[in-house]
Amino acid sequence: MAAPRFGVNYTPSQGWFHHWLDYDPDAVRADLDSIAALGLDHVRVFPLWPYFQPNRTLIRPRAVEHLLDLADAAAERGLDVNVDGLQGHLSSFDFLPAWTRTWHRRNLFTDPDVVEGQADYLRTLAAALADRPNFIGMTLGNEINQFSAGPHPDPDRATEAETDRWLGRMLAACEEGAPGKLHLHAEYDACWYQDDMPFTPAQAARRGAVTAVHSWVFNGTAQRHGRHSVPSEHHAAYLVELSKAWASDPRRPVWLQEVGAPAPLVPPAHAAAFTEATVANALDCPDLWGITWWCSHDVSRDLADFPELEYGLGLLTNDRRPKDTARVLARAAAAVRAGANVPAPRATALVVPDDPAARSRCGPGGSVFEAFFRLTADGARPTTVLASRADDTAHLAARGITAVVTPDQVR
Repeated sequence: MAAPRFGVNYTPSQGWFHHWLDYDPDAVRADLDSIAALGLDHVRVFPLWPYFQPNRTLIRPRAVEHLLDLADAAAERGLDVNVDGLQGHLSSFDFLPAWTRTWHRRNLFTDPDVVEGQADYLRTLAAALADRPNFIGMTLGNEINQFSAGPHPDPDRATEAETDRWLGRMLAACEEGAPGKLHLHAEYDACWYQDDMPFTPAQAARRGAVTAVHSWVFNGTAQRHGRHSVPSEHHAAYLVELSKAWASDPRRPVWLQEVGAPAPLVPPAHAAAFTEATVANALDCPDLWGITWWCSHDVSRDLADFPELEYGLGLLTNDRRPKDTARVLARAAAAVRAGANVPAPRATALVVPDDPAARSRCGPGGSVFEAFFRLTADGARPTTVLASRADDTAHLAARGITAVVTPDQVR
């Protein structure tokens, strides 16, 4: 593994993601200058799906040109680009094209016409970007699993088999457009914690080029344990290590693709300390592909109806001034560039149930979750292993695991 990469999810300082409607290349370049000044090496960018594909058979060429302009501007500043396709869902808002809703209501994961429309869109974006040297690859969409089950108010219900077929089709479309790039899918933590979620840990850890995890301590972790606690400050590392239980490849890379310091659970005065602890603990995970912080710039107070926490999550203010969290991330990136980050294997593995219907044991308050952090507090540096692999000596050896414990053995 190369040294972990450091990047940021790019939230434009002017107009948020609505900037695609009246794209301003000068504003984008100024934003990217402020990101590059932190010493980061990549951005994750979000074309809004209904703006780019307003009709199933219309993918707007001008919108694609704007995306290419952003990618080229990033390259000029030494930044690589990962592109999310199906947006989908961002910061509490859903962005779905009219040809999938109301009078044209069709299931996002199972309707043949919708699936082919999505595949055409992802293939088109990937193909347009394929020759850019700074193009990392496609992420299918941002936390697309939230559309497939509750608590979404109007879910597009699908079975595990149906979501698996959908993932295969979408990843294949990305590969058709840009062969050999790093194409992946990314789910929010219900994939790991919610018993009835049809997107599963096995899919997350086996489908696509890398495993992506999104870590948010407002999921019950900070509420239960507090902001300055082992579970809160190690939650991102926990998700990285939890994902490895399901991976077929013992050295599969894991991308911490989203993580942030959400107020008020993490007050602004504590955000830098939380960031420093979260990043240091994630860097103690072997096979970490990189850390991509959420997000680059604050949401403008001129925009209405965002949850309060969304307005202040940026590393930089709306006028592009770095906050203390930005300085923490910049120092961490510089330290990793200066010397190899090679964490030792995590030799103690906590047993995780194979059954997806038992995932809640891995969530806040669950037996696996609580045992993992008791081990962490004792300095054990735990990882996880599926119950079906707990006696597989070859698998354990490949991962450097020398001790296996069950949750009820952890006191």
